[in-house]
Parts: sequence; structure tokens; C-alpha cells
Amino acid sequence: MRFAFQHRGLVLRYFFTLGILWLAPALSSAQLDNQPVIRFVRNPDFAPDFKLTSLDGNPLALEPLRGKVVLLNFWATWCGPCRAEVSDLVVLQERYKDRLQIIGLNVDDEDADEIQKYVQETGINYPVAMTSNEVRIQYGGIPALPTMFILDLEGHVVQKHVGLWNPAIYETEIRALLGMPIMARVETFEDKGEVFLQHADRATELPGVDLSKLAPEQKMTVLHHFNAEGCTCGCKFTLAQCRIWDSACAVSKAAADKIIEEVSPPPAAPAPAETSPKPQPASKPPKSPASSQPGAQQ
Repeated sequence: MRFAFQHRGLVLRYFFTLGILWLAPALSSAQLDNQPVIRFVRNPDFAPDFKLTSLDGNPLALEPLRGKVVLLNFWATWCGPCRAEVSDLVVLQERYKDRLQIIGLNVDDEDADEIQKYVQETGINYPVAMTSNEVRIQYGGIPALPTMFILDLEGHVVQKHVGLWNPAIYETEIRALLGMPIMARVETFEDKGEVFLQHADRATELPGVDLSKLAPEQKMTVLHHFNAEGCTCGCKFTLAQCRIWDSACAVSKAAADKIIEEVSPPPAAPAPAETSPKPQPASKPPKSPASSQPGAQQ
């Protein structure tokens, strides 16, 4: 499994500890246009449930958490960005403890006792469980750490964040899902594989794949192939899913390019250059009969 750590520049900078977020005055439409944006999935899927046992021995499942916002955090102790966000998650869990539940889903291969020691040393105040490979597959394979799934009050997955994110993003999303005031606009989007890879068949564009030169019917044919053919890199995904899951995969990239080449018409042969006809030499006028008889008199 390839783990890629993504660092993204973010614009939300709020002073939550000062209480500015929920004291903001009403904004004009022009001001709203300049507000940061958070995005949630339109018509989201339910989060796959699981039955795990936390490191402190308690059962852990999603069904009992309906009515709370849930943050599912896939992480590992060896992951630097994962360790960096722990203190921020601890603060969020304490601040919204009655309406929020963070769950740490650890993907370490180390002994559970070592993970529990780390949990105690860092003061993690939310349940942590060792994550089975089955759970990781249900959530799309988790190719990068940390990966955070945001669940609404009904248990739908409304967003996924990969890599180290500004905790202000998480807090804004939590407050929006709880119906609390925020200084951001909320937009919705259709999941085309960004959240759950099973929806990659909805995508009309894929990372690293140039479809711009295809006619509409050719593009549909190519996308059908991408979703029908499996990638041979070992990921067990379709080509479309692999491009979304790992845009650096050279195997799916080569396969996608080959399909495009097969579907695309060959380039038209250049038309032969037109040549102007060669000028013909002017013919001499024929001689008159009179001039042809020497010494003729009128």
C-alpha cells in the first residue's frame, strides 16, 4: 500500500478561542461572496458500520452515535501529520463533547499495548481502535494518512479529507452540521469517487487523463472502458477507481492512455498541396493562302 502525505494550503483562519466565529454580524451578499466555502456531498451515502473494540475494551460502532457529528480518523503513530493533528482533535472533542464523537481508527501493525501507551502519553480523549483490513477496504482502501471522514447527525458521510488539514476546517464543518453559526458558505457536490470510490463511475474527468480531444460519444466509450476494466497494478480497483485512488499509478495511466488511443480516430492525412498548371506556349497563327503563293497579284 502506498501512503502519500498531502499538505494543502488553506485559507480559513479563525480565532475560535475568542468566540469570534459565532458572534459574527449579519453579512451582505457581497461579503458572502468573499466568504470561505465548505462543501458537503449531495445525497450522501451512509457510512459503513463496523463492530470494533476500543483499546480500553469498550465496544465501538456507529449506530449508537446517531444524533452526533462523527469524525472517523484513520491514522498511525508512525505518521508525522497524524501525530501533528492529535492535539487539535483533542481540543475539538473537548469543546463539542456532547454533540461530537471523534474515533481514531489506527492502522499500525504494532502491538496494541504500544498504541495504548501513545494514547495515554498524548492525552487522547476519544476512543481509539485497531482497524481491520476489512474496514479499510469498506472505506475505499485508505491510500494516504491521515484520512478523515465527516459524518452528519444521521450517519451519512458528507466529506472526506486526506492529509493534514487546518483544524478550523473541521470545526466549521462540525458547527455547520450542528446548525450553529459559521463564517463560511456551504455548497454541495456530487460524489464522483472523491469520497467513495464506488462512485467513480459518475466521474466525467479523471486525474492525469486528457479527454479534451475526444468527441462526446468517444468520451462516453472511453469512460465505459475505464469503469469496466480492472487495473493490473494490484489495487483490485477499476481503472477509473485507481486513477482517483492513486493518480501517480503508472499502470492505470498507461492503460488509460492506450484505451484513448484505440478509441480516438487516427489523425487525418494531410491533403496534397495543389499545383498550378504549367503555362502552355502560345501557338503561331496559321498562314493565309494568299501569302502562301509567292508573286500573287490583286
